[in-house]
Amino acid sequence: MIVGSVRAGRLGPAVAGWFAGHARDRDDIHLDVLDLAAFPLPADMAAAPGSPPERLVRELGQRLAAADGFVVVTPEYNHSYPAALKTVIDTYREEWFAKPVGFVSYGGVSGGLRAVEHLRAVFAEQHAVTVRDGVSFHGPNADDFTADGPAGGAGSPAYAAATRLLDRLGWWGRALRHARATAPYAA
Repeated sequence: MIVGSVRAGRLGPAVAGWFAGHARDRDDIHLDVLDLAAFPLPADMAAAPGSPPERLVRELGQRLAAADGFVVVTPEYNHSYPAALKTVIDTYREEWFAKPVGFVSYGGVSGGLRAVEHLRAVFAEQHAVTVRDGVSFHGPNADDFTADGPAGGAGSPAYAAATRLLDRLGWWGRALRHARATAPYAA
């Protein structure tokens, strides 16, 4: 799971924590949480002055490469997605090839869905497969993702949407892992 926002005061960790709790209840999902705030990302990670240590760039790439699929947790900023997320998508290439990507979005009236639509096109260029089903929170706040919050547990619409997303992501992850093993993907 990739937490895409790095802004101070961001809601991303609360949304990601809620989703991670749901994913950890499953036997078919192993979740590695990559919070982009833990990786100082300049505009060009490879060449920018003050670039993050090579170790961080390499570690992030290794963790992306090891994944069979991704869930991107993203807010909507100015009808699109965060710059840190774009930097990571563009910096790595083969790490995305023939892997499924699902989305958990949040924001105002649109619930982050405009950001997701932009991300679908970008991930297509990276030879990734985006999952149709997703989770979207319209106008959320941090209290929504507490144990008693409206994001809720079993029986809530958000919980049902997260279950569908994980089911689809698991199916695509297994299918594409098998395909990559039997016929390596080359772009």
